[in-house]
Amino acid sequence: SHPRVAVPHPPHVVRYFTPLLPAYGDLSDDRAFRRLVDDILRLVAVHVHPWDLSIDAARLVAEARPRDAFGVTTALYEQYREARGKARWACKSTFMVDHVPAILARFPGAKLVLLVRDPRDVAVSSRDSVFSTFHPLHTARLWRDQQAVALGWVDQLPASTIRVSYYERLVQEPEAEVRALCEFIGEDFHPEMLRFFETADARQSGALAESWKRTAEPIRGDTVARWRGQLSDDEVCWVEDTASAPMTRLGYALTHDEGALAASRPGTARRAWIALIEHALHLRVEWRSLRRDQNVGRRWARAALLWRLRVGAGLGLVG
Repeated sequence: SHPRVAVPHPPHVVRYFTPLLPAYGDLSDDRAFRRLVDDILRLVAVHVHPWDLSIDAARLVAEARPRDAFGVTTALYEQYREARGKARWACKSTFMVDHVPAILARFPGAKLVLLVRDPRDVAVSSRDSVFSTFHPLHTARLWRDQQAVALGWVDQLPASTIRVSYYERLVQEPEAEVRALCEFIGEDFHPEMLRFFETADARQSGALAESWKRTAEPIRGDTVARWRGQLSDDEVCWVEDTASAPMTRLGYALTHDEGALAASRPGTARRAWIALIEHALHLRVEWRSLRRDQNVGRRWARAALLWRLRVGAGLGLVG
């Protein structure tokens, strides 16, 4: 909601297309690159959070730097920024954590924000989100792997480039945290940022999917430590055992000692059962999405498009 910064809902172009790039051949060739751009625009056209924007494909081809999925993303975001009349743009795709070198090569002065949250609370939220893993053990693995990559960049980059922000501070002391974020990126704080839920964008997002409904609501601090009443002791152990290293590094206290965590580790049969539970949770959330989400058709259309592109690239269902 900052008056100078445009932040569209990310279509995750880099995530989906980077593995597919070899199938397009030599991207210095205009025809090959235009084919990539056209496929990326097909993805944006079925994006689960529609962009209210007429995209100029010829400009994407001309302005993308470098000529790959990341370059097309930057050119896309430039057009979005212009359409919104903003001075800067930001990308909030969590998957950009895997593309920090590309970001800094293209934008040496880029500001990176690592937003972290207690993985036990992440596990609670993820069980009901149609856009994530579902079982706490699987969510903990994903959280662990992503934090490992991100914290590696925290160790390598100066504090003027990357900042760790805590979800817990953001929802419990929103003004102080948002002011600190504004100072980090070199922008003035604006009070309307804390009333984001009143914007048309927030209302649209909140209505599109059950998983996003709280984007149209005021910030509440009661989402902190929900895991204490909503995860079983086994689930807490699995999350803590899986993610103990980054949890400790980030200051999230473990509630079980090493012996208890080791004793809780699931064997082969338990892991197979957990895999079945993952599928059951997925089906439950898909059924809810079918009944309640306005964008379920777009989400399925996106999945179908990506499947066709992967098959065409010889990757099948991988990814």
